[in-house]
Amino acid sequence: MKIALIGYGKMGRIIEKFALSRGHQVILTVNSQNRPDIEPADLEVADIAISFSTPDSALDDIQLCFEADVPIVVGTTGWYNELETVKEQCLERNKSLLYGSNYSIGVNIFFHINKLLAKAVNPYKQYDVQVEEIHHTQKLDAPSGTAITIAEGILTYMDDKKQWVNNLVGEGEEVVPKSDELLIESHRIDEVPGTHTVLYSSEVDQLEFKHTAHSRAGFALGAVIAAEWLNGKKGFYNVTEIFNFNFE
Repeated sequence: MKIALIGYGKMGRIIEKFALSRGHQVILTVNSQNRPDIEPADLEVADIAISFSTPDSALDDIQLCFEADVPIVVGTTGWYNELETVKEQCLERNKSLLYGSNYSIGVNIFFHINKLLAKAVNPYKQYDVQVEEIHHTQKLDAPSGTAITIAEGILTYMDDKKQWVNNLVGEGEEVVPKSDELLIESHRIDEVPGTHTVLYSSEVDQLEFKHTAHSRAGFALGAVIAAEWLNGKKGFYNVTEIFNFNFE
């Protein structure tokens, strides 16, 4: 495939490495310096685009690819309040988009087991649940998109929880959740690629389910795999559709 990389920071460079190692070409890199000069015509030679930019530019990046008729894999989070609008545009205009809060294979296994665990714990009301996430200090959104996906998986099966709330530790007044709210506790610590933990606590014990990323490599490889999957398809997809977990 001929790939356009939108967002050429640390993640973009790691994605480039994996793309080249899997036999693809990177024919265009877009960063904050050249982004104002990029036109749809610049992307038309690409087979697919992979975007890891910023929440503020994600929607513009998507529209750019729609105009160029280039499928786009979106790894940027923080724009999901516009998700339904983008989905409608994608389907009405017969474009191609795949989005996800995390492209790591391990995290997507985590997403699946997280739902199974919530379903198993739900009947036992002595357990309360919360999500903790730790990321590097350069991460622009809180909670992380991955933490939100985890929380939404829990909310699907936990009858006592109706919505999630976020507490960004060290920033402003501490958020104390109500009994029907699921707490996502966010921490920002230098050089942490990403750690996500689900805690079920009772008076007698605690269940802890955890994923720790050792580097950004898992996210980058997953994004290239997602691009390979999306290539040649039309439609609007979530990264979870790549994985076939055929057990419940």
